[in-house]
Amino acid sequence: MKPRAGLLMDEGRLTLAVVSAGGELECVAIVPGDNPGAQLAGELDRQGYKRRRLRVGLDRNLVVVKELEMPRVGGGSSFGQMVRFELELYVPFSPEHMASDWSINPGKANVPLRVLVGACEARTLDQALRLVNEAGRRPRAVSVACHDLRALLPRKIEPKRAVWAHRHDGRTDLVFFGRGLVRSSRSVPAETPQELVQEIQRTLLLLQWRDCQALWISGDETERYLSAPALFDLGMAVSEPPYAPEVHDIVDHVPESGRGAALLALAVALGSAHPRINLLPRALRPHEASRGQLVTAVMVGLTLLLGVGLLGAQVYQRDRYVRSLSQEIRRLDPEVKAVERLATEVAQKRKLVSALAGVEANSMRVLPFLRDLTELLPQDAWLQALSLEPQGVELIGQADAASPLIQRLEGSPWLERVEFTSPVTKTQSKDQFRLRASWERR
Repeated sequence: MKPRAGLLMDEGRLTLAVVSAGGELECVAIVPGDNPGAQLAGELDRQGYKRRRLRVGLDRNLVVVKELEMPRVGGGSSFGQMVRFELELYVPFSPEHMASDWSINPGKANVPLRVLVGACEARTLDQALRLVNEAGRRPRAVSVACHDLRALLPRKIEPKRAVWAHRHDGRTDLVFFGRGLVRSSRSVPAETPQELVQEIQRTLLLLQWRDCQALWISGDETERYLSAPALFDLGMAVSEPPYAPEVHDIVDHVPESGRGAALLALAVALGSAHPRINLLPRALRPHEASRGQLVTAVMVGLTLLLGVGLLGAQVYQRDRYVRSLSQEIRRLDPEVKAVERLATEVAQKRKLVSALAGVEANSMRVLPFLRDLTELLPQDAWLQALSLEPQGVELIGQADAASPLIQRLEGSPWLERVEFTSPVTKTQSKDQFRLRASWERR
């Protein structure tokens, strides 16, 4: 593994953890003096850490962490502004002097989004950046230290939901894991196992978790809490964290003196370069491709090489095919044009025949019908409109009495199913009617 370094920043104290390429761990507590940057640089040089970047983790007391419920709207900068505006309601310091980051917690598509947000005072972040800069290094990430405890666990965690209680410096950091991700965290001043149980129960109620399966205890006074009967009242499996095999030996070498802070510093050192809550400004973050991006880039390169080779092999065959096809087209062009002319003449003659047949059919039917219709309608009736269609006929007009017209038209040998298509109205002492009838089948 590559050498890793992590700096835990607490109020008035720094804890540095350096993991060598061989997996050897060295932790040291630094009490800031007049020039803490020089102190940090000296410790890094003493431990032979030559890399330019190191991770910084802020103690949970220095960061406000909340899980916000947000509506499902379009992403982008507008959603980030909504999250920041909502977060401003919970921070105990001026929003103008706030550094923050957020990440969406996975969930069902038909429920509001749950967003994990973190914020600290801008001066706290500036202090961390200045310290790293004075040490002649660059920050890889600025995270919430207790959230980095996830780096000590296997990639796949067996319990669906679990609580990690990590004690250090007289307080307890509670980290809540759901499906392998940090869903929330708290720092509580629990001095006894009974107080710890109360704080866990209160937080589980806020998270609406009813099926938390495991409670992990680590840090200071681990044995005291693991043997406390009160913890078993939670109904969870109580144990030490199931550390990943590759870090288990490193954890075993964490010094007992200040073990809680040292374990947090180790987690910061081994944490991801892209944590879910990264308070480092985006302009200062390292531009590193992820493993998935590297795999994608390699696959794209191989695909391009294969594509170029295949294209080169096909170009020659395609040119030969195009040349032979062009020659055949030139040979058949006169015959094609002759066929097109013949097709045009046939289409014109078909249209002419169809028009003559239509005229003949309509004239044989329309003229006798109009003569009979003239005899069927009474003298006091006259038509405003007459529409003849293949399905039937429609008559619009006026008469002294419209009702008898149905009986008259039903007696026609041409029509059947005569009916009014709209109510009869009175207009200037005459009935305004609208009739429709179908052609009688023969």
